[in-house]
Amino acid sequence: MKITLVGNGRMGQQIAGIVEASETNVIHKVLDVNDAVTPEAFEGSDAIIDFTVRDAFLGNYKAMIVSGVPVVVGTTGWDELMPRIAEEVNAAGSSMLYSANFSLGVNIFFRTLREAARLIAPFEQFDIALSEQHHTGKADFPSGTAIKAAQEILNSNPRKRTIVKELEDGKKLESDELQVSSVRLGTVFGVHSAFIDSDSDTIELTHMAKNRTGFASGSVRAAEWLAQRHATSPGFCTMDDFLNDLFSA
Repeated sequence: MKITLVGNGRMGQQIAGIVEASETNVIHKVLDVNDAVTPEAFEGSDAIIDFTVRDAFLGNYKAMIVSGVPVVVGTTGWDELMPRIAEEVNAAGSSMLYSANFSLGVNIFFRTLREAARLIAPFEQFDIALSEQHHTGKADFPSGTAIKAAQEILNSNPRKRTIVKELEDGKKLESDELQVSSVRLGTVFGVHSAFIDSDSDTIELTHMAKNRTGFASGSVRAAEWLAQRHATSPGFCTMDDFLNDLFSA
């Protein structure tokens, strides 16, 4: 499989290393900040993997869709535009897979968190909150992974209805609000934790990334899956679609 990388930052370089070590995939092209991103730029590619920043992705995604090459997106921070972009992908007969995090471990964490939030829902004595830590170069705040984790809780626990990213001085957190706190520290790859608390006990669920390898290898595996799926089932999908297929195989 010939892969075009959009973005040559830390994640792009990690993905390139994973692909170069592969016996079946090759890097077809790398598009960086100074390269023109047009539909023609993707000719000869079997898949695109995009790890840039919000503004770059929003400026480039139409060219990727028009190219007809399946695209895997790891760029975060555009969730509010996802319904509209998904419609554009579907209308164009293209394929796009988005995930805030391609690590298999993180996605197992999501599913574990989903079940934990469901289990505590009937018991008002249990409250739940989230925290995330990343390196000081992390652009979005909170991380896309933390927002995805928060959405899993909201979907599974009707007692939580809204996400609160920051608290104003003197404001009390309401019982239906889910707090998501963020820390930017040094070179931390990524730590995401859920805290479930009652008067009697505390449950902590944590995923700690040791390096970027899990993110990079997961995105390449997702690209392989999407390229195969594109021929028969084009459209917009997420990591859940990929994992559901993977777990049912």
